[in-house]
Amino acid sequence: MNKVRFGIIGIGKMGSQHCLRFTNGLIKNAVLTAVCDISPERKKWAEEKLAPKGVAFFDDYKALIDSGLTDAVLIATPHYFHPVMAIYALEHGQHTLIEKPAGVYTKAVREMNETAAGHPELVFGIMYNQRTNKLYRFAKELVESGRLGTIKRINWIITNWYRPQAYYDQGGWRGTWSGEGGGVLINQCPHQLDLFQWLGGMPVSVTAHAEVGKNRNINVENDVTAFMEYASGATGVFITSTHDFPGTNRLEIDADKGKLVIDGSKLTFTELEISETEFNATNKKFMPRIPSRKIKKRIGLLGQAKMFLFEQHTGILNNFVSAIINKTPLIAPGADGIKGLTISNAIHLSAWTGEKVEIPFDEDKFIAELEKRKAEEKENSKKRA
Repeated sequence: MNKVRFGIIGIGKMGSQHCLRFTNGLIKNAVLTAVCDISPERKKWAEEKLAPKGVAFFDDYKALIDSGLTDAVLIATPHYFHPVMAIYALEHGQHTLIEKPAGVYTKAVREMNETAAGHPELVFGIMYNQRTNKLYRFAKELVESGRLGTIKRINWIITNWYRPQAYYDQGGWRGTWSGEGGGVLINQCPHQLDLFQWLGGMPVSVTAHAEVGKNRNINVENDVTAFMEYASGATGVFITSTHDFPGTNRLEIDADKGKLVIDGSKLTFTELEISETEFNATNKKFMPRIPSRKIKKRIGLLGQAKMFLFEQHTGILNNFVSAIINKTPLIAPGADGIKGLTISNAIHLSAWTGEKVEIPFDEDKFIAELEKRKAEEKENSKKRA
């Protein structure tokens, strides 16, 4: 295969941007041949922008997949549909790339992953575009090389996802359990939760507090604090919100051989000349300082613009196409989507029950709790999907 024929399912805000990446020639060795959406408004947009370029329109995702016009699909629909559509696509011979999150609950995503595993001839990926960020990739190198040492704690404050009431009012599915499946955890933070486990590993337990509709007329969580414990004895704290301004985006990893901080577009790695464990074993001073050196990296405004245009989503798409044609390893394998979602589900479950949640948790219990909230929403919600 020299050129991959792509279909995009869901051409709303994100899906339409993906369409333009293809039509503007940003995706190498690939061509957009079909799109799908159930909205008359989006159909009109496709007729004006895409039909002149020979792109077919469908209002049924199965019809698109069965059309024979595509080799691969990108699924950019509301969250609940990701596993359902991906399973159908994979079972019908389509290389499949899904937008984040992988789904709303792990049980459905597990079924999707099992389907993908049953079709090793197909490429299955997820749009974790932040894995292309040079700062996070350098952090990953430090962790995997052992240069950072054994992690003691990982903390992330990500409160710069400011969303006013007008944001939630623009679409009926936003800010609802039935339409979106959650709030800040399932909408804004899947990238950070993915990076949290990509760099720090998976926790074994979660204790969390989540506030629903804080300063907003919505049914879902928009303010979260979670404490995590790891098998190694390390701990983690994840704090996020959508009502703070200007907010903070700061990741800290404290480890035996140093400390890593990513604050917005700046990275600082303080590397110890001797590990804290070794230093402590021989030190005789009352209040010493361990000799260290600092390594700093920064992405400037030009670099950020380049990253947005040619890396991130575009980078994941080009990597996905290269995986199909050249067997290039995926930056973000689809099977990885369940990891960040597992943390997200555990945070929700802990906040709902007021209990520490061990991982793996009872997936059926999570679904039952989610269904309770969907039922309450249907009866007396502030906002309905």
